Parts: sequence; C-alpha cells; structure tokens
Amino acid sequence: MTTLEFPQNIILEDELVLLRSLELTDIDNLLDISLNEPETWYYSLVRANGKENLENYIQLAIKARENKIEFPFIVYDKKTGKYAGSTRFYDINLPFKTVQLGYTWYGKDFRGTGLNKHCKFLLLQFAFETLGMERVEFRADNDNQRSIAAMKSIGCKVEGVLRSHMPTSGSDVRRDSIILSILKNEWFDEVKENLRKKL
Repeated sequence: MTTLEFPQNIILEDELVLLRSLELTDIDNLLDISLNEPETWYYSLVRANGKENLENYIQLAIKARENKIEFPFIVYDKKTGKYAGSTRFYDINLPFKTVQLGYTWYGKDFRGTGLNKHCKFLLLQFAFETLGMERVEFRADNDNQRSIAAMKSIGCKVEGVLRSHMPTSGSDVRRDSIILSILKNEWFDEVKENLRKKL
C-alpha cells in the first residue's frame, strides 16, 4: 500500500465546524465526554470512556497516523465553542483510491444538531476533490441504528452485511457489520448537492 501523502496539519472548516489533526494534548478537550458519557462507545471495539481509555484511544490514533494508514481528527463546534468528538479516515489505500470514514463519535449535546452533516460534507469533499478517491466506505455494527440512519441521511448506499465480522468489547458475542459507501460519481452527481441542502 502506498503511504498517505497529505500533510499532518490538515484543517477542514466551514461556518459551524472545524476539524483538525487529533493530538495527545486533546485528552483535556475530550475528557468531559469521556468521563460523563461512557455509553458513547457502546458499539466500539476501542473505547475512550474514562481517562485511561481516552489516552490509549488517542495514542493508538496518533500511531496510526504516524504509520500513514489513518488520519484522525478532533471536531470543534464553533457554535458552542466546545470540542464535540472525533472522526477519522482509515484503511487508506491510495493505489485503489479508496478510504474508509469512521471512528466517529460525538458527545450527546452535539448529536442531532446538524454538526455531523457539516463534518461529513467537509470530509467527503476532501476525499473526493482533494485526494481524488473513487470510493468512500462506511461500516457500523448492524445493531447501531442511530449510526446507520446518520450514514443513510448523508447519501450512503447500503452494500450488504458482513456476518460475524468482528468481536465486540468485553463479550464473546461477535458483531455483524453493515457496509455502506459513496462513489465518486455519486458524490458529484447527487450526494454533494443533496447534502449541501441539508446543512
């Protein structure tokens, strides 16, 4: 796999949101959500609930960026002046022109506010128009209805379900993962404009 060739200091922003590179110092910016909203990571294999887990989460994300296989962001809500959560590009495959977008979580005060649509617009625009990707893939636990509804609302198409795809945290139960995607032609033909109207 070719290594990722975009700079460490990406900043994506519009009037409502700013996304910048996640750093170790962001532990303080996300600690309140980590300590008070542990249910945020109910469907996550790598959890960030509690200070120790949050530190580990951020360290793993930064290590993946250093290895040029992921690019994690912290999300800042300009309207409230607070940090809202995190998201990232991962499974970056430049020769195939594909990337996954996920590891997305927000504190409860930022859900349902339109913040996610603004983030996804900026990230998809960057993926398709700057990086030149042909496909952006999304995955979720097939039981995570809130996440699936959010992905469909931005224009993702369901491709199918990977059965018994991966373990779940602290359990012998394995999860089914739903796969969704947006293709480059779909972005330019309809998804971009439809999503812009929802901002």
